[in-house]
Amino acid sequence: MTAPRLDVVGIGNAIVDIIGRCDDAFLARYDAPKGHMRLVDTATLMGLYGAMGPGIEISGGSAANTIAGIASLGGSCGFIGKTGDDEFGRIFSHDIRAQGVAFTNTPIAGAATSRSLILVTPDGERTMNTFLGVSTELAATDLDAALIGRANVVYLEGYLFDGAGATAAFEKAATLARAGGGRVALSLSDSFCVDRHRDALLGFMRAHVDILFANESEIIALYQTADFAAAAQRAAGDVALAALTRGAQGSVILHKGQTITVPVHKVDKVVDTTGAGDLYAGGFLFGLARGLALDTCGQLGGLAAAEVISHLGARPESSLAKLAAAAQLG
Repeated sequence: MTAPRLDVVGIGNAIVDIIGRCDDAFLARYDAPKGHMRLVDTATLMGLYGAMGPGIEISGGSAANTIAGIASLGGSCGFIGKTGDDEFGRIFSHDIRAQGVAFTNTPIAGAATSRSLILVTPDGERTMNTFLGVSTELAATDLDAALIGRANVVYLEGYLFDGAGATAAFEKAATLARAGGGRVALSLSDSFCVDRHRDALLGFMRAHVDILFANESEIIALYQTADFAAAAQRAAGDVALAALTRGAQGSVILHKGQTITVPVHKVDKVVDTTGAGDLYAGGFLFGLARGLALDTCGQLGGLAAAEVISHLGARPESSLAKLAAAAQLG
């Protein structure tokens, strides 16, 4: 019997988030750039962990968060990422499979699962200090060709470009997606990530990507211009569909010469912005999988992002399917 198609298969870092609160002075003391992700070694990570207040452990990872959002909306999903055969690897594997997501990677004996210490300031902004561990070793040989071949969309996480084998893995994933009749989506992930890998990201985008996700700072960093509108138009020239988030200003969708502006989905209080872009991509891709109009896809993205920033952690705590139904989306 032929296995059923999947809405989206995500490929990204399998990370467990350790989330705690701090003030701006704490960030300055430890040279952590507010609102961004930096890569740290184990000594730095443990130093921060020892100095911060109480924390909570929640499975994360950018593409994995997106997949969790799609699953919460009722979509069918798979995920590809590397974990170690350790406590954090078991946490990650349990959490993603518990949502009904196909996760087939075998844990690596003796390797350390990736972790991100996320510091949340009183304004809800998150600053990520990430020890990448074994997830950066994802290579073309780790890809599940059968899983990718079932995907209508293969969603790739820009953070993976920090790994030595990322370009080969992404190119193979794109080839497998095309062979299976799927499309390729890419998230730029973080403006510092863009700065580190601009040429590689642009080259991959222009050759393989159908759908691009980025926030304002990422798209500006990619095209090295302070003008968001100019950067957005350049993105529209490089990919068939671009969905760009702008925080409180909502999102902008560009497709076939059209520019669609979608207002932000309001929340009573922003608690933690971790995962906002990830969940926007999840809502958007779910809408796309259901054949909904692009503005509705953007609204679903905004709804999913609004849910995740209303609490600590980058995975939904409420059923996004129920929230979408209540908002009459989809």
